[in-house]
Amino acid sequence: MGEDIQGLIEKLHPLERKVVPFLNKHKQFNDLVKESKLKEIEVMRALQWLQNKQVLKINEQVTQVVSLDKNGLLYQKQGFPEKRFLKVLNNSKDLTLPMDEIAKKAKLDKNEINVCIGALKRKAAIDVLKDKGLKAKLSDNGKRLLEKDSLEELFIKSLKQPRDLEKLKDEEKFALNELKKRKEIIKLDVIKTISIKLSSLGKNLVQEKIEDTGVIDRLTPAMLKSGQWKNKKFRKYDVGINVPNVSGGKRHFVNQTMEYVKQIWLDLGFKEMEGNMIHTSFWDLDSLFVPQDHPARAMQDTFYIKEPKSGKLPKNFYKTIKAVHENGGDTGSTGWKMPWSEEKAKELLLRTHTTVLSAQTLHKLKTEQLPAKFFAVGKVFRNENLDWKHLFEFYQVEGIVVDPDGNFKNLIGYLKEFFGKMGYKDARIRPAHFPYTEPSAEIDVLHPEKDEWIELGGCGIFRPEVTKSLIGIEVPVLAWGFGLGRILCPYYGIKDLRDLYKNDLKQLREMKSWMRL
Repeated sequence: MGEDIQGLIEKLHPLERKVVPFLNKHKQFNDLVKESKLKEIEVMRALQWLQNKQVLKINEQVTQVVSLDKNGLLYQKQGFPEKRFLKVLNNSKDLTLPMDEIAKKAKLDKNEINVCIGALKRKAAIDVLKDKGLKAKLSDNGKRLLEKDSLEELFIKSLKQPRDLEKLKDEEKFALNELKKRKEIIKLDVIKTISIKLSSLGKNLVQEKIEDTGVIDRLTPAMLKSGQWKNKKFRKYDVGINVPNVSGGKRHFVNQTMEYVKQIWLDLGFKEMEGNMIHTSFWDLDSLFVPQDHPARAMQDTFYIKEPKSGKLPKNFYKTIKAVHENGGDTGSTGWKMPWSEEKAKELLLRTHTTVLSAQTLHKLKTEQLPAKFFAVGKVFRNENLDWKHLFEFYQVEGIVVDPDGNFKNLIGYLKEFFGKMGYKDARIRPAHFPYTEPSAEIDVLHPEKDEWIELGGCGIFRPEVTKSLIGIEVPVLAWGFGLGRILCPYYGIKDLRDLYKNDLKQLREMKSWMRL
């Protein structure tokens, strides 16, 4: 035991050395501060370090106390406003006086007079008369109230010093609740009392004679230069003590997930698509065979650019898209059988999906490059009402496979492979409708922990109106798109999409890294 105590003493910090000699006689934090002549923060640090060394245990007791506020202190000296009000009336000849005269004689301000009138009327202590202004008349009940103190008065008189809220009697609690309704009479405070209890190790430690001088705590360049460190006694370095967590820099967990998603598609042989966030309606919607009267093109669903309002259409090619919309062109379709507006197609907007990148990629693709696979992970914008499952800007994961031999079974295979690597047990599809795919389907995945299906996005095979107009030939194009936020939420335990970007430092520091492989 002696060796353990001696080793412990050699590790003590200078603040601990100054506090330990007082631990045998003083158990309250305030007493230790007073006796050690240290600052509160210094004593607290010393106690916390000693607790880590199992020398003592820190106990904190939180007590709510009630005391008098500004008006309460005044009423304790001068008497309650209602009692002063009644005394002035009682001293008048006919027990009746104008309110102004009562206020002057009782030394009450306008607010106190109004409080007195309301409180005394409720107790039937006065009658209010209207005779050339307001007057008050003392009633028999009011005379009786003058004979003894009310519960509120008794309670105020009892508050010579702060009192524990839990120890108040029932009638005192009633008085407290009444006084709380009034301005600056009482106040509630929380007092935290800190005390310590020595362990068996601590009891042995305080018996030792501990010097708070002569032990060097840190080695400085000046000491090395002058040689003062020679033959000095150094405090031993404690490698077992608790130290604060250091939060190093790291990438945002959404960005980590994005990089992981990109790597999945790259490992599957896909090439990444990139592009601008602002496009014409032509590329974002018209090239994908979305009709110009579709609800998604309304301002309540899409963010349009105010200045400049319009962009340019690709020469000659826009005529192909115009023909497809109006009569199907050479795709074998009847189109939408409605006039196609160049002005609407020129409107600039924030891209509503990353499928706009797929459209531009397909238009640049050469037939000799087939088969080909592409993906994109990018931010898109929707004019949505913000709630737990909708954001007005979010990241979308997009993918297309251009393959003359591609089919719907291949599409399902790609989706199962991707979601399997994302940690989901299974993926399935359900029939759906999208303007630019046929057949179209919704993607459901099986929650990684719960046995329930959750919807994540859409998929399908591009219609001939899209592929033949963009590529020049009719070829199967497998396509899919889903929100990144909904994919990563189960892994991070997030139920509200808004929590992805709330900039909570505690969340960012404690959030686990994306480790799925």
